[in-house]
Amino acid sequence: MGGLGSAQLSFSVALPWRHDPPQHSKLSLQIQCALTKQGQRFLTKLAANAGNPSVANKLISKFLSTSPKSTALTTLSYLLSPHTAHPHLSSLALPMYSKITEASWFEWNPKLVAALVALLAKQGQQSQSEALISETISKLGNKERELVQFHCQLVESHSKMSSKCGFDRACTYLHQLLQNSSSVYVKRRAFESMVGGLCAMDRPGEADELIEEMRVKGLKASVFEFRSVVYGYGRLGMFEEMLKIVDQMEKQGFGDDTICCNMVLSSYGAHNELAAMANWLRKMKESSVPFSVRTYNSVLNSCPTIMAMLQEPKAVPCSVGELSGVLDGDEALVVKELVGSAVVDEAMVWDSAEAKLDLHGMHLGSAYLVMLEWFEAMGNRFKSAECVVPAEVVIVCGLGKHSSVRGESPVKDLVKEMMHQMESPMRIDRKNVGCFIAKGRAVKDWLC
Repeated sequence: MGGLGSAQLSFSVALPWRHDPPQHSKLSLQIQCALTKQGQRFLTKLAANAGNPSVANKLISKFLSTSPKSTALTTLSYLLSPHTAHPHLSSLALPMYSKITEASWFEWNPKLVAALVALLAKQGQQSQSEALISETISKLGNKERELVQFHCQLVESHSKMSSKCGFDRACTYLHQLLQNSSSVYVKRRAFESMVGGLCAMDRPGEADELIEEMRVKGLKASVFEFRSVVYGYGRLGMFEEMLKIVDQMEKQGFGDDTICCNMVLSSYGAHNELAAMANWLRKMKESSVPFSVRTYNSVLNSCPTIMAMLQEPKAVPCSVGELSGVLDGDEALVVKELVGSAVVDEAMVWDSAEAKLDLHGMHLGSAYLVMLEWFEAMGNRFKSAECVVPAEVVIVCGLGKHSSVRGESPVKDLVKEMMHQMESPMRIDRKNVGCFIAKGRAVKDWLC
């Protein structure tokens, strides 16, 4: 299918909590679509005839006349995505949208319009882009809430396209709107969108200034704005400015925040600042900020020795002690700080029927270290006189649905190799090939 797949698509600002979303991410405003098989077939035909406008238009008309509303809209959303596998087809998004507007089921959708505006601007089709904006503003009239929502969506869409001119125009309009509005809702939405968008565009200094402007206007910045700026500075390696915002967060009552701490760790890791990462992990523990799977992912992805070993896991250390023996310097300190956290307990179930370790959401390095910790925890439990031996022991590693190559799971391959090296009784479950399974008694004999 030319790489179209059935991937989950999303139009949203690339914000730092992709894996640890806040409970109230007001800027998410996502259009999500899973491309259907019908949509895949259509795009494959379209790709073969993209150079012939007449044939392409006929294919679009036929597809829309035979497709349900959901299929038509998700296919259009795919064409509008900056991550489409067929960017050369994006020029057909406007004619397809025009045809969709003629359908009896069509309902005007500002999110789709904003995504189309940003795409047209990126393609240099300024007149069509401006025409859609003017049409939308005219359609919404004096409805402030709808106007601010539309322009927030424009900010998101332009930032996804890395379109500076379009982004700046949308921000200018939002700023004028909040200056002239008495609505607290309008002001908050505008500030949220501009702060998040500026950080996504690698302009955290300007976002920082907006937070100060919020304060002057009597609006208290939310955890959303603070997190955006923390990650914006951190991604650029501006650690002094990043930590200044973290201090502001703590003064505003947003301290003890695992998500924010993970952003700091991810920023240090991206710039190979392992010593700073170890110090930050220590600070988290001293402040009783809990680690999460994302903490493990952020940290271990930045450990060069571990990641190099796991590329060819034929002879990886199979205990925490062995691993510590081959690491040195800051990398050893980082792993020392991670070991012993509650993440392993949270990933583990233990009762008389089953002892289970669930590796979902863990990157390769995290799955590796968590397994090593799990082996130790299992051995200690089995040695206890009060231990109830579970009937079965299960490791859930998944089928690779979310891997870079669908169906190929590096975590599963790692588990398989480690089970072989350690002469474990655990084998791939015939009923669920995304799991390794063994009798509890056999695992106890093996570990003890």
